[in-house]
Amino acid sequence: MPSAQLDQVYPPSAFYFKVMFGGANETTDTSFQEVSGISSEVDVESIVEGGENRFVHQLPKGIKHPNLELKRGIAPKDSPLVKWCIDVMEGDFVSAIEPKAVRVFLMNEDKNPIRGWLFDSAYPVKWEIESFGSTKNEVAIEKIVLSYNFSKRIV
Repeated sequence: MPSAQLDQVYPPSAFYFKVMFGGANETTDTSFQEVSGISSEVDVESIVEGGENRFVHQLPKGIKHPNLELKRGIAPKDSPLVKWCIDVMEGDFVSAIEPKAVRVFLMNEDKNPIRGWLFDSAYPVKWEIESFGSTKNEVAIEKIVLSYNFSKRIV
C-alpha cells in the first residue's frame, strides 16, 4: 500500500516532528522533546433570556488559542531560537519585538510532512529552565512559551 494511503488509514505517530521559525530566513529545529498547545476553542458569551429559566444562550464571540509550548534540552547561546529569546527577554524593550511565523509539522517515516500547523506572528512570552536535582539523571530542559495571533492547519 502506498505511503499516502497509509497516512489516511492509520493514525500517525506523535514522536517524529519538526519545528520551523521565521519567514524568508526560515530555520528548522527538530531537537524538541515536546510541542504542546496546538488547540483552538470557540470563546462564548452567556446570555440569559428574560423569563426563560430552562437554559442560557451560549453565543460565539471569537476563537481563542492557548500559548504554544516547546520543550528541549538546553541549547547553546548561538542557537537562533535562543538568540531570539534573549533579544525579547533581556532586551529591555529597547528594540521592537520581532514576531515570526512558526510552523510545526508531523512527519512520516519517509521524512514527509503529513500534518502541519502555522502559528502567525509568534513571539516568546516565557523562557523557563526546568529544575535541577542532584538525584536526577536527566537532560536539563528549557521550555519556551510562544504567544501568537492565530493558527491554522496547513497540511
